Amino acid sequence: MYSFFAYLDRMKYINRWSLMRSNDRENIMEHSAQVSMIAHALAVIGNVYFGKNYNVDKVTTIALFHETSEVITGDLPTPIKYYNPQIRDAYKAIENVANDKLIGMLPKEMQPVYADIIKADATSPEGKLVKYADKISAYVKCLGELKGSNNEFKKAKNTIEKDIENIDSDEVKYFMQNFIAPYSLTLDELD
Repeated sequence: MYSFFAYLDRMKYINRWSLMRSNDRENIMEHSAQVSMIAHALAVIGNVYFGKNYNVDKVTTIALFHETSEVITGDLPTPIKYYNPQIRDAYKAIENVANDKLIGMLPKEMQPVYADIIKADATSPEGKLVKYADKISAYVKCLGELKGSNNEFKKAKNTIEKDIENIDSDEVKYFMQNFIAPYSLTLDELD
């Protein structure tokens, strides 16, 4: 018996933003789905408006599995994860071990397929789009919490907003200019 997919189903129980009071609890499965949708949009924007040749399916799939290791490791908040190079590197090593363990839960014939997804090169064009989508997703989370009068996310929103402004990507700039504003609206305000 192979437990890979049953193990991944646990993503829906691991709370993101665990150190911050959240009005809207978000689990890793929900987060991964949102990152996949945003990454898909970034790839389509790149292909349609900027003449890029992204593999949209690959981008979306990598995004869907981008937090797989957290099924084993749990979520480590960004300020801790990137506090210093030693912690960052140690956490990356732990993530790699967790990913290897999960991939090992698959039949041998399927392992290379999932290894290419779960351990995708973050510096590849597709990997970069997933990182950008992850950052935008965090920003969207902050907007939603602020919309619900939760000022706990104010500093995070400002920090992430600056990070996004510094991303050198036509796709990200287009998404932020054309799609981000409605995330701050109520359902009644959406047209």
